[in-house]
Amino acid sequence: MNRQQLQSEFETRGIRRVKVGGFDIDGVLRGKYLSLEKFWSALDEDFGFCDVIFGWDIADRLYDNGRLSGWEHGYPDIRARIDPRSFRVAPTEAHTAHFLLDFWTAERKPYPACPRNLLKSVQARLEAAGFQPRCAIELEFWVFKNPPYSREGGGVETLSEGMCGYSWLRAGQHRGFVAHTLDFFAAYGVEIEGMHTETGPGVWEVALRYENALEAADRAALFKTLFKQLCSDYGYSVTFMAKWNAELPGSSGHMHQSLWDSSGSRNLFAPEGKGEALSSLGKHYLAGQSALLPEMAIFYAPFVNSYRRYVPGVWAPLNNAWGVENRTCAFRIVGSPSATATRIESRQAGADLHPHIALASALASGLYGIEQALEPSAAIQGDAQDRGEALPSTLEAALEKARASTLLPTLLGDAFVDHYLRTREWELGQAKRAVSDWELRRYFEAV
Repeated sequence: MNRQQLQSEFETRGIRRVKVGGFDIDGVLRGKYLSLEKFWSALDEDFGFCDVIFGWDIADRLYDNGRLSGWEHGYPDIRARIDPRSFRVAPTEAHTAHFLLDFWTAERKPYPACPRNLLKSVQARLEAAGFQPRCAIELEFWVFKNPPYSREGGGVETLSEGMCGYSWLRAGQHRGFVAHTLDFFAAYGVEIEGMHTETGPGVWEVALRYENALEAADRAALFKTLFKQLCSDYGYSVTFMAKWNAELPGSSGHMHQSLWDSSGSRNLFAPEGKGEALSSLGKHYLAGQSALLPEMAIFYAPFVNSYRRYVPGVWAPLNNAWGVENRTCAFRIVGSPSATATRIESRQAGADLHPHIALASALASGLYGIEQALEPSAAIQGDAQDRGEALPSTLEAALEKARASTLLPTLLGDAFVDHYLRTREWELGQAKRAVSDWELRRYFEAV
């Protein structure tokens, strides 16, 4: 939208204020309200936003190992640029416009730690090569009857009971909540193609409609933020943790990807011959993702808790394998019922993924496979849990793989990779200092 179109929309909708926000390195949407006067000024000239949002962690604790942001730099303002194409209005804030931000340096260059900048740059490389990436993200999450933060008082109660995957009954019992969710996000411009219960008490999944890569990531990240707000309106809370309970399955964040021609009319992954699952181009793309998956793992699984999900028997991939319609593999090829729907589903990430970073990593590694004309290994039939190369099972192991990689700085940018890995070192250090409830229960009296 240009300025004139926005002014018309604002007048039609009666917009009285604007809320702007950008995603930090952990996927948290950091933002503020602007007056209309400030918004129109910022739309033309950008505005200042403290760089501390890239200098602290998910709990607002300042990194002590950063290079881009820190005490030695004085936490200055960086430039925040409003993306007018991201204009949305939430049904619950009818007179407030929402916009996403990109971040730039004082020299007006893309700020290297901005995840949205990262995905934009990768998508631009694909488009320059003649490809249109189309992506969709599925998210699983657990809903609780307790309000947010009540977990700190001890104990939470799930929205429903029992192991009820694809339950018509449970969805019907909460039909008002489901209908509100579907209607809210349809009005917000985040289309949900499907929503159903998963296996576990209070666990649900949404499949978001496919879009270009940037829009797909925006929608997934916005869903995570706005759904928390929607749940709090009901007095509920929700978690997208990869694993919140050791006795229950984890929460996935599967990414569906395909490449289309420059006109957007032909799926370039569609098989070329009878009996094939993927085109030659699709196989190169798959081979690139597979080849780089071990060293890219930290971009799909960013937290210590992410790796709690990787245990046998609960659908999370343990090894670097692919198969046709095989949900035990890290990569599942989806082709039926139509060749135009042919796509690769990456099943490695959990619901705690950063949509922009994870999609940028997947697309960059796929493009690398195309450029190098890589060929994938043989497809796996049957259970892949103990077949193929084992993937990193801890954040520490994933960090070691990433640190040893010579390709990551080339594919994702040296400054971004250095900053990101420093933040994961910090995350690991915070976890090592923590004393868990398990330790207290096991050792408090007995030792």
